[in-house]
Amino acid sequence: MKSSPFLVPVPFYWCDNCHVPVMGKLCACGGKTRPVSVTPPGDVRPAFDRDRNLVNRLFEEQFGVPLIPDDHIALLNKVPDEDRMEEIILGGAVVCAIRFIPSENRWEVLPRESAAKLTQPTKRVIRVTEEAASYIKDGNSVLMPGVVFVSPEILVGDSVFVMSESGECVAVGRAKMSYADTVGATRGQLVRTRRTQKSVIDPAPSTWEDAIAANKGVLDLYESKSIEFIRDVISKNPGLKPTVSYSGGKDSLVTLLITLKAVGKLPIIFANTGLEFPETIENVHIVQEKYGLELIERSGKEGFWDGFEANGPPAVDFRWCCKACKLEPVKRLIEETWGEALSLIGQRKYESAKRMMSPRVWRNKNVMCQLSAAPIQHWTAMHDWLYLFREQAPYNPLYELGLDRIGCFMCPSSDIACMKDIEAMYPELWAMWEEKLSGWGSRNGKTPEWAAKGLWRVRESAEGDTDNDSNF
Repeated sequence: MKSSPFLVPVPFYWCDNCHVPVMGKLCACGGKTRPVSVTPPGDVRPAFDRDRNLVNRLFEEQFGVPLIPDDHIALLNKVPDEDRMEEIILGGAVVCAIRFIPSENRWEVLPRESAAKLTQPTKRVIRVTEEAASYIKDGNSVLMPGVVFVSPEILVGDSVFVMSESGECVAVGRAKMSYADTVGATRGQLVRTRRTQKSVIDPAPSTWEDAIAANKGVLDLYESKSIEFIRDVISKNPGLKPTVSYSGGKDSLVTLLITLKAVGKLPIIFANTGLEFPETIENVHIVQEKYGLELIERSGKEGFWDGFEANGPPAVDFRWCCKACKLEPVKRLIEETWGEALSLIGQRKYESAKRMMSPRVWRNKNVMCQLSAAPIQHWTAMHDWLYLFREQAPYNPLYELGLDRIGCFMCPSSDIACMKDIEAMYPELWAMWEEKLSGWGSRNGKTPEWAAKGLWRVRESAEGDTDNDSNF
């Protein structure tokens, strides 16, 4: 399912003095930063060990060498695509992208020329004369005249590096001829080059401790503004019980930490959908105990399975699940406990086009007893992570397993690549879900591939999505 980008300013920069990402135009070292060009919306996040290992494995399989050095910060930026694509950022430059192809159940690497400044590929390499290199640098395709070497493993359609005889990467692109096709050939288009931005790259090591120090002023400013917002919204609504909505995700954890600094301990509300990962349940209780908070939990499990039987599985364009599993249970909880409440929620505008347009204080029409407020509305994912690292906060370990957002294990908004990982990591959970899907599908005239190929995620005739946003 192809998603559409929403274009917003991307406050993402790099300090070439400190060799780290900085979320502002001025680093704490006093030096000016340079903007990093990434695909919008540009909600950049850290690459954890599992992400780094995936990128290095794919790069080594396709180009013979790993890409990410052990002593370098690596970042990811999710790009709108048919399923999943991630830009990989090193040294303040996009050095490649990795794309999952569901129909072939595989990942593909799309390299940029800047990758060759970090590592020298040994596979899928084409070498050309210096004269040909000059021609290719102008954006021309690679033609057989001037080619001096072709890696023997190259097949038609492969991504390749085009290198000059002196070792400079002059282009990247897709092979239009295989190695076998080139044997004895004197004419023909060997590579259709891909125009990529000529990025500045800073190939120096650094640590997340360096990044935290470089962003001190930015983090302090964002924290103080969010604290001011919390105090203001609570003071303007003295008749509402202030609470924090906690989901087990990074955004709600940042919101909770800032709330503790702003007004102290508030009750935390957790809507347990019954479809949570075990790590999420554990994280909720770890956070509760670490900060000595009152936890008020309500289950939405029964509502989900009742809705499943009536409506079938939720879909991207028919997310009845959020209302059944989260909004309705929270509505009952607030009405029974306080009558009305003010909830501080970890909503950020960079998450989606809908949230970009959302006001910072609002009422969901399905939960009118709750006034919602978003203290970190203007934060990016990188602000989140730098803050959590600085505060040494107990974030959900699912992020380190490759998940970029935390929610129900079978959320229809997840991509196929993510679902494949979840199936491998949680076989029992996924087997239960597939059994439920197959049963409903067979009772309602669906083919076996409807469940097996993820077709349940999209409705043939969209019933329409209502105001069922899962932020509550």
